[in-house]
Amino acid sequence: MKSPSLRGVGRGACVGALLVLAVVDVLSSGSAGFGALRPALVLAVGLAAVLWPPARRPAWLTPPLRTAVPALASLLYTATAYATHRTGVFGPGETAVLLCLLFIAVRHCPPRWAVVCGLLDAAALLTTPARYYGSLTEKEAPGYLLVGALLAALVASLAAYLRSLDYRRTVAVADTRREERLAIAADLHDFVAHHVTGILVQTQMARMMAATQPQALDPVLAGIEGAATEALASMRRTVGVLRDATGGAADHRPVGDLAGIAELTSRFANPGRSHGQNPDQSPGQGPGQTVTLRSDVPADLPHEVQAAAFRVVQEALTNVRRHAADATRVDVRLRLDGGRLVVSVADDGRGGTQLPDAAHGGGFGLVGLKERVTALGGELAAGPREGHGWEIRAVFPPP
Repeated sequence: MKSPSLRGVGRGACVGALLVLAVVDVLSSGSAGFGALRPALVLAVGLAAVLWPPARRPAWLTPPLRTAVPALASLLYTATAYATHRTGVFGPGETAVLLCLLFIAVRHCPPRWAVVCGLLDAAALLTTPARYYGSLTEKEAPGYLLVGALLAALVASLAAYLRSLDYRRTVAVADTRREERLAIAADLHDFVAHHVTGILVQTQMARMMAATQPQALDPVLAGIEGAATEALASMRRTVGVLRDATGGAADHRPVGDLAGIAELTSRFANPGRSHGQNPDQSPGQGPGQTVTLRSDVPADLPHEVQAAAFRVVQEALTNVRRHAADATRVDVRLRLDGGRLVVSVADDGRGGTQLPDAAHGGGFGLVGLKERVTALGGELAAGPREGHGWEIRAVFPPP
C-alpha cells in the first residue's frame, strides 16, 4: 500500500503536468495568431472541474455536472469555429483534461449519467480536430481521430474496470457486515439462554423452598431479579445492530469470554496445548515468538463485551499469523481506563510472512470486527506502531 506522502507526490505531479500542458495550449494558440481567449476559457472550466479539491468542493458540484459542463464548453468552441469558418486550435492540455473528465464520468457518475457524460466527453475529444482542419475527413484529421478514439477507449476501459472493483468491494463489505450481524444474533441467543437457564433453575429452587424454608427465599429471588435484569440489558445492547440483517441460516459460533482469551493466546504460542495459563500473566513461547497476556479486568463484565474482546484478540492474532510471521513478540493487554475496557494487541513484526497469498484472507476481517465493536458503542483503531510493528486497539464504553 502506498503511503500518504507518496500519494500526495503523485497527485501533485499530475496537477503540475495538467497545468503545464494547459499553458502550452494557451501560448501556442496566441503565438499562432488564433487568439487565446476561447481556448483559455475552455481550459479554465475543465481544469476547475478536474482539480477542485474534494474537501472544498460544494455539494452542487456533482460528478455529472463536473464532467458535462466542460465537455459542452469544448463542443461549443468546436461548433462556433466550424460554423463561422474561423480556425481554432486544440492541444495536449485540452486533450488531457477531456480524458481526465472521461475517466471521472465512467468511474464516479451514477450509471445512467456515466453513459451520457462519458459520451459527451468522448465526443468533445474526438471533434476537436474539426476546429483546425474544418472537417474530420480532411488531411490529417482522420489520424488524430483514430489516436483520440484509442485513448478514449483505453481510459474508459480502465475507469470501468476500477468501477467494477469498487462495486465488488462494496458488495463484499456489505456481506461481511451482514455475516457479522448474524454472528451477533447467534451470540445474543447464547447470552439470553445463559440468563434464562439461570432464572429457570432458581425459580425451581424457589418453589421447593416456598414450602420448607420461606425465610430463605429473599436471596434466591434477588438472584432471579439480577439474572433477568442482565438478560434484558444484553438484549437491549445487542439487538439494535440486527435491524438490517436479512433472513437466512448462520453458522453457530461459540461465544468467547475472558477465560477464552487466555486459552486463545496460549494456543497461539503453543499450538499443541489445549488450555491456557493464568489469565493475569500468561507468557507463551512459540517458534521464535513470545506471547504475553496481561489482564487486570474483572470477570463479571457483560457477556457481549467479553465476546467482542475475544473477537478483537482473535482477529489480531490471526493477522499476526497472516501478515507478520516474523514477529518475535506479541503483547495482549486488557485493562480498565475510567470504567472503559481497553483491549490492545501489539506485535513487533516487519511484515514478513511465509504464508501463500491465498492464505492471507480477503481483507475484510477488520470490517466485521469494527461492526461488532461500534455496535456496542466502542471504538476500534488499527495501524502501525512507532518504529515497526502493528497494533489493534479497541475501547468499550462502561456497561
